[in-house]
Amino acid sequence: MLIDQIGDIAFTASVWILPVLLAVTLHEAAHGYVAWVLGDDTAKQLGRVTLNPLVHIDRFGTVILPGLLLLFSAPFLFGYAKPVPVSVGRLNHPRRDMMLVAVAGPLANIILALLAAIMFHLLFLVPDFADNWVARTLLNMFQLNLILAVFNLLPIPPLDGGRILTGALPYPLAVRLAALERFGMVLIVGGLFLLPFLGKQFGYSLDIFGWFIGVPTEWLGWLLLTLTGHG
Repeated sequence: MLIDQIGDIAFTASVWILPVLLAVTLHEAAHGYVAWVLGDDTAKQLGRVTLNPLVHIDRFGTVILPGLLLLFSAPFLFGYAKPVPVSVGRLNHPRRDMMLVAVAGPLANIILALLAAIMFHLLFLVPDFADNWVARTLLNMFQLNLILAVFNLLPIPPLDGGRILTGALPYPLAVRLAALERFGMVLIVGGLFLLPFLGKQFGYSLDIFGWFIGVPTEWLGWLLLTLTGHG
């Protein structure tokens, strides 16, 4: 019945709203906070060092994209917020500190996933009428934050992993890698989605998403579950 379908859609949306908002808000706020501590108050002056999700929401990345992925029953959910501006030259030690600013976002996601895993142990405190909703929300929070952490650590500018690698490489190589930033999103979309599609047309299985995101996500998830007593 239509009313049942509407109810299912509403339930599915409800168990994703909090995980998405928390994941993207904490990720960007962490970037801004660490930059502020290390000498660059650009994000602070713009009001981005805050846990208010409305400040960080990107209309497409936080609302439309996750909504479309849910609507079309995608195998994973993904989203992003407005990037926090960082003035590298204002950091105390630009190359080193930019690496710390970059790693702060994925680290925030890993901490959120860890908290979700810990909170599973407290489900017995939840009333029966809400336990399914809370369990699904925690599971989504765990999985989404793992995916976001691993994805953002891919060593491709402008992702956080690309910025970390840029800071770690010798200067001549760092300059070359940084120059790829303008093509970064093309490389990411092409590698994760276009190449597998083209490979399938020619009978090849190019599961790049699985190789570079799925496998590390499973490993990281296993590690966090083991650390929190679920292993």
